[in-house]
Amino acid sequence: MQSHEQVPYSLPSLPDEESIARARAMRDRLKQRRSCRYFSAEPVPHEVIEAAIEAAGSAPNGANHQPWHFAVVSSADRKRAIREAAEEEERRFYGADGDSPKASAEWLEALSPIGTDEDKPFLEIAPWLIVVFAQRKGGIDEDGATQNYYVNESVGIACGMLIATLHEAGCATLTHTPSPMGFLRKICGRPEHEKPLMIVVVGHPAEGATVPAHALKKKPLGQIATWL
Repeated sequence: MQSHEQVPYSLPSLPDEESIARARAMRDRLKQRRSCRYFSAEPVPHEVIEAAIEAAGSAPNGANHQPWHFAVVSSADRKRAIREAAEEEERRFYGADGDSPKASAEWLEALSPIGTDEDKPFLEIAPWLIVVFAQRKGGIDEDGATQNYYVNESVGIACGMLIATLHEAGCATLTHTPSPMGFLRKICGRPEHEKPLMIVVVGHPAEGATVPAHALKKKPLGQIATWL
């Protein structure tokens, strides 16, 4: 017997035809999404970022503790500080500092068709950086002590919903994950129990922006799904 408070489940009932049409339309829009590495400085309304974060905050999560925080950076000084710290780590990753690269030869080979390197100008050029933090403790009241559960899974789902909403709003995005990322906690003024998970770069593509042809290779449905 349920002892906790209940409220009715609310979801509009759709005819099969409309349900299929909506799913396919959403699929087709999301299949147009590409990671962008060439951004313009054209502004994106604050309201777009706000709505996307609210959408992300509705993601399923462990025990409804909502173990995430989104630090939204538009300050030129903070963006510059993030770029400088990120590029320092990236130089180590790629071996651009003269030492042996942190990344394995296999990893670097996997990245070669994408054409990434240690230079990250988009971290300064794009109008918004959303730094996503995973809260290992805090609970729904964010007391800094209550244990959170399924943190990485919960925050990962929220990031997917964030990116999908931004794409729906016509924004270009890029996920950037320098390693280690502890510097983001300091720059964004976040507590020690929060772990930086990724930077979501948001803006509009620069004129003439391109994507690697390799990025267009997607596994077909028969390879990514099994019907049991």
